[in-house]
Amino acid sequence: MNVLSLFDGMSCGQIALNKLGIVVDNYFASEIKENAIKVTQYNYPNTIQLGDVKSLTDEKLESLPKIDLLIGGSPCQDLSPAMKKRKGLKGSKSQLFWEYIRVLNKIQPKYFLLENVARMKNEDKEVINETLGVKPIRINSKLVSAQLRDRLYWTNLPNVSLPKDRGIKLEHVLETGFTDREKSRALLASDSRPLKSKEKMWHRYKNTGFTTIVFENGIEDTHNIRYLNQVELERLQTVPSGYTKILNRNQAADLLGDGWTVDVIAHLFNGLKEEYIMKEVNLDSAQNMELDKLYIEQITV
Repeated sequence: MNVLSLFDGMSCGQIALNKLGIVVDNYFASEIKENAIKVTQYNYPNTIQLGDVKSLTDEKLESLPKIDLLIGGSPCQDLSPAMKKRKGLKGSKSQLFWEYIRVLNKIQPKYFLLENVARMKNEDKEVINETLGVKPIRINSKLVSAQLRDRLYWTNLPNVSLPKDRGIKLEHVLETGFTDREKSRALLASDSRPLKSKEKMWHRYKNTGFTTIVFENGIEDTHNIRYLNQVELERLQTVPSGYTKILNRNQAADLLGDGWTVDVIAHLFNGLKEEYIMKEVNLDSAQNMELDKLYIEQITV
């Protein structure tokens, strides 16, 4: 299988394919974030980096082998309700959706997958529906993880369905401490900029809900609270523990917030297993991932 991943980030799509045991002959990635590329190449050194999506000329695309699967999550900033004056697909970042369409039309892959936020304006969703010729499936990551993450997935992959609810709670991913919530709110790139004042942390947690905190000493004590650590953030996205270990916590949070929930993507890719060559998956040695027993139990597809 030959895969082209646009806006690849830290290669969550590649993790999903590897987890399922689908043999990838060539994985081409278009990404511009230095840390994202660094993490991808550390875990998957055979990844072929192609640079900025806007630099993928017709000539460069024609030089690639036949692509079986095109994947990508075009930037959501102008589509998200978090942006008060969002400009939708006309915004400077979210208009990169049209780069995805340009590449899709040029390479004509057998399968494609596009991801974006669920709460975009209906007019933007209808444009995407009409352009891709399919309607999206809406999946909240809460079904397979401890995180509330509502997303739309447009695809022509076979046998796509909603995953079963695994009942994973936030307390299941914590290394220490406890939480008063069943699920974490959606992990965002802004989690890479945590507040330093515990008073401000508590205020944001109680009054806005735009953060997730952990109580360290068994009671709701505002003086003994913390943010989720790096391993816990990885678990929220069902990313193997240690996948981002070459970065510090805040650098990892930036990439994880921009990334995909791996087990959602693996669920969507399940229909490919009957068509493409499979390999035996060795979770203990793959890509220098430090997998712990808890993680393995939770991510089983």
